Amino acid sequence: MNNRPGKWPRWEMTDPAITKGDVTIHGVLAQAALALESRSDTPRLDAEILLSFVLGKPRSHLHAWPREHLDEGQYDTFRGLVQRRQDGEPVAYLTGRQAFWSLDYRVTPHTLIPRPETEHLVELALRLIPEEAAWRIADLGTGTGAIALALAHERPRCQVVAVDVCARALEVAAWNARHLGIGNVGFRQSDWFAGLRGERFDLIAANPPYVRHDDPHLAALQYEPATALVSGPGGMEALEAIVSGARAHLTGAAWLVLEHGHDQGAATLDLLRRHGYHDVAGYRDYAGHDRNAVGRCPPQEEESVIS
Repeated sequence: MNNRPGKWPRWEMTDPAITKGDVTIHGVLAQAALALESRSDTPRLDAEILLSFVLGKPRSHLHAWPREHLDEGQYDTFRGLVQRRQDGEPVAYLTGRQAFWSLDYRVTPHTLIPRPETEHLVELALRLIPEEAAWRIADLGTGTGAIALALAHERPRCQVVAVDVCARALEVAAWNARHLGIGNVGFRQSDWFAGLRGERFDLIAANPPYVRHDDPHLAALQYEPATALVSGPGGMEALEAIVSGARAHLTGAAWLVLEHGHDQGAATLDLLRRHGYHDVAGYRDYAGHDRNAVGRCPPQEEESVIS
């Protein structure tokens, strides 16, 4: 191996450590990106996020100071993280952080990593909630609290109940609320509606598990909690439980807003109609995939579904 700065062979993770004095931001990023090409669709971005995390600096620092040298400890830590990423571990679990709706969330292996497409559910819900409304809102299967906290942040007069069956996930969500300074959210350990008896809401949002238990894509999601991903043999079991149970917890003319799988749009709309919801409509995410469905609990009010 040539250890002169700027003379970098392809970085194989089995190579010996590069001499301390020769390790620059520019060099390790270039080699880490090459090492991650077969694992990630965004190898350079992954490498930059991991190095920013190790250095405790924003990504802009990496571009401003490309010839800055890493010390031995920083290099070894970065190398270890890249190796774990090569093995398939998500970047969010490696750093413990994930951005969602312009907010910074803590994530752990007990929580699903918030996806960009779920921001579309937040958008739809916000278009239904008047800006000065003091609604009661429930977020079912809250995980990190991403949906609940985004809605509470944008509608501070509303009271949001974040529900999850997993106590450890609720601990993460509550930590995120404290960290973000969002106080209009309560947390409830509950298997869907079991812990909400007698309570009614003006809007219920849910991004439930909707993956079939035999879906081949699960292999790529092995690090995330299966209970937050897998619904059952058909993939619709959680959606069916929520749609059927929500009617008893919605006020008159209240909304149910759902995320579903890209191939479950028609089935979810049919499910809502069969359970007597009005103003049923489906929406596509930013990538053009069927992703969301909304329905309104009767009695139907005069205003129509969001456009």
